[in-house]
Amino acid sequence: MIEPRDDLAQVLEEAREIGWGDPADYLRDLQRHDLDALAAAVCRTDGELIGVGDHDRPLALQSVSKPFTYAVALQECGLDRVLSYIGVEPSGEAFNELSQHEDGRPFNPLINAGAIMAQALIPGDTLEEREALLLDRYAALAGERLEVSEEVLRAEQVRGDRNFALAHMLASSGMLAHDPHEVVQGYLRQCSVEATTAQLAVMGATLAGGGRNPVTGQRVFDERVVQQTLSVMLTCGMYDSSGRWVAQVGIPAKSGVSGAMLGVVPGALGLATWSPRLDSYGNSIRGVEVFRRLSDRWDLHVLRHREPLSR
Repeated sequence: MIEPRDDLAQVLEEAREIGWGDPADYLRDLQRHDLDALAAAVCRTDGELIGVGDHDRPLALQSVSKPFTYAVALQECGLDRVLSYIGVEPSGEAFNELSQHEDGRPFNPLINAGAIMAQALIPGDTLEEREALLLDRYAALAGERLEVSEEVLRAEQVRGDRNFALAHMLASSGMLAHDPHEVVQGYLRQCSVEATTAQLAVMGATLAGGGRNPVTGQRVFDERVVQQTLSVMLTCGMYDSSGRWVAQVGIPAKSGVSGAMLGVVPGALGLATWSPRLDSYGNSIRGVEVFRRLSDRWDLHVLRHREPLSR
């Protein structure tokens, strides 16, 4: 029987053979030395953590931050209030499309409009107060303090026009309680938080464990909050290829244009990968391949038939 670390390393090397794909345009200068970086880490709900490749190098969470912020909004505001501001349906459009329901709600919290709305729901009178709360919850998820990368933030701000347009769209519908520019600044700072692949796997394992960090034992979220978050990740987490993802891999997941990817197997583990080479959907090419192979090898698909438990 192959040991999990050996299995993870083998799959990583198989994915390394994929040599096409480019980093996100606005991160190209930052990632020019990381183009062929490749990492994977898995953390089980009993706290066992395994990392291979560049698993201890920091990376920007980017859109992988979206489900975490959504969970914080759910925990702090309650499901009914959050649902009155953010939907749960796949949009069928690009992640940064200027689109919303007729009542003004973004389609889901994992596209940019929905993530900006989730940022606006975080309690706090100022940008600094909301960021402090988010970073506190991120730290509880990872079991270690995480910080904003000012270098990544500057790259985000240079090309922030689309996100400002999304915030003004929400404001015009009466959805934002704060200044649109302030909310977008909070969103860009959230996306610029850095974590290692190993830390990201622990964050995923915290969701897999129903909201309890398996390393520290701290309860971060209620189980109902995690259920709602994972449901949206399963149906909306992989941009326009979410349907293909569910069919081929079959676990709740979220990708980011830094090349980070997070997957969660409820009750079992969190799995994270990093490779900056992206496909046309904005997903890590090598990361998708690692997840696809491990889903088969480790029998991870949540919809796969299994024998009923014996009585």
